[in-house]
Parts: sequence; C-alpha cells; structure tokens
Amino acid sequence: MKIQPSVRYSHTILSQLVQNGDTVVDATVGKGNDTEFLSQLVGENGKVYGFDVQAEAINYTKQRLDDKNLSSNVTLFNTGHENIEKLVDGPINAAIFNLGYLPGSNKDIITKPDTTLTAIKACLDKLEVNGVVVLVLYYGHDGGPQEKDAVIQYAQSLDQKAFSVMQYQFINQVHCPPILLAIQKNSN
Repeated sequence: MKIQPSVRYSHTILSQLVQNGDTVVDATVGKGNDTEFLSQLVGENGKVYGFDVQAEAINYTKQRLDDKNLSSNVTLFNTGHENIEKLVDGPINAAIFNLGYLPGSNKDIITKPDTTLTAIKACLDKLEVNGVVVLVLYYGHDGGPQEKDAVIQYAQSLDQKAFSVMQYQFINQVHCPPILLAIQKNSN
C-alpha cells in the first residue's frame, strides 16, 4: 500500500461512509472531479448539491456529468458555498471542500475564510450523525495561509463529544502540500 495524497484520501474516506441514496454536498465544484465521484457513490436514489461561484466551473462540470450520464442526481448552483444553508434541503450525509482556486483559472478568484467558515458551519448543522465533512486545504497562493489557519482554528475548537476531527498531510514535501481535514459528527 502507498500513502495516498490528500485528495485521493478524501475520496477513500467518503467511499467508506457515503452510501447509495445519501444526500451530499460538493461545496467547491471546480472541474467536477468530486461531483462526479459523489454522483457515483450516491447513485440514482441519492442527491448531490454542487456549488461554485464561477460559471466556467459549473458549465464544465455540467458537461462532464452529461457526458457520463451522471447529471440526473446532481443540482448545481452558480453561487458561493456560503449559500448552502438556504439552498440545501434537509439533512446531509457528507460534504467535500477543495479550498483555494480553480486550477488553470484566475488565481484572484479564491475561497475566503469568512464564506468558507459559514459554509462549513452550515454543513455541520445539516450533517447526520456519523456523517463527515472533508476539506482539502490548498494554501500556496495569496490568501491561502489565512484561510488554512482560520479553518484549522475553527476545527480545533469543535466539541470533541460532538465531532471527531482528523488532520492528514505530508510534512516533508515542498510547495505547500495540501492538508486534509475530516470532521465526523458523533452526536447532535
């Protein structure tokens, strides 16, 4: 077995917990990798809600899902993830965030601490017991370290009786390797 990079390990965690028929959130749609993965996990009876502020990301993901006949269980919103509370109905079983910027796109359009924390809190409020929120934190860009610090500080403050929080990262790699946080809900 090889140690998995953060993004791949986030999928390993989700694949162990997300089941057919679940409701999940992709808080940062980007190029649609996570949205596609979640759509396959929840199956036709499940629901995926996807969020991205960039129309380019939404359009790319929609085409990707259509090409693979995976769009029937996905609702995409061209808006920030801070709107999860308003736009996602009912409880969720999991959520994923890839924080930073859209690869190959404008590096000035980034996720920000205030909206990200609003979105994380909304997901944790909606999260079913034993559900998980996974966050991949990219922080090698302007604004990235501030968001990383804010998210980690918030995660560290969560009541350990209500949530279990894990941090996973390579510590001997250059260029700010992404950090994975997994937050599992233990109780309401």
